[in-house]
Amino acid sequence: MRIVLLGAPGSGKGTQSKLIMERYKVPQISTGDLLRAAVSAGTPLGQQAKAAMDAGQLVTDDIVLGMIRERLAMPDTQQGYILDGFPRNLAQAGALDDLLKELGKPLDVALLIDVDFDNLMQRLTGRQTCGSCGAVFNRHTNPSRKENVCDVCGGELTHRADDNEETIGKRLKVYEEQTRPLVQYYSERSLLQTVKGEGEIESIYKAVSEVLESCRK
Repeated sequence: MRIVLLGAPGSGKGTQSKLIMERYKVPQISTGDLLRAAVSAGTPLGQQAKAAMDAGQLVTDDIVLGMIRERLAMPDTQQGYILDGFPRNLAQAGALDDLLKELGKPLDVALLIDVDFDNLMQRLTGRQTCGSCGAVFNRHTNPSRKENVCDVCGGELTHRADDNEETIGKRLKVYEEQTRPLVQYYSERSLLQTVKGEGEIESIYKAVSEVLESCRK
């Protein structure tokens, strides 16, 4: 199962990706993780990426695509993969299609986890994380039993300073301008499937599973 996962920040892509990985035994390929690993390992592409970042520049698409190429050559991708965080715009989508065609590993589906704007704002501005065990709560939708105290381990819950309406509004605006057009791109190629990302995690995953199973037939 070869999947590109689409969705705005706060849509729950990460949660659904983990569940898909468990069921279909395919790796999640996050470009952020690839970059960090390549820089840490000092690979040729990692050195190029580090040089760009040290100079305050964006890592070029060619470098990222090179990392994806290397990752897809690994044995654990033979049954498929989940691409998360790439592509982010139309130019990257076109370059990715060319790469996957060359490798003989074209996409089966572009899966969109769709959540409306107000719901995203509520999720992101209310997010709290336990500094001890990493458990995540939400002051609006999933509050801890005792304010600012983790239900799991009793640790302190913190709220990221950049999880405010102004910063989150900017992140969502970037998504709408750059990444949202991918919805039409993949729709035109008959690859787009959409799941409403609202409600219980289990019910969302049930809908995701039904979509993925239909794509396998």
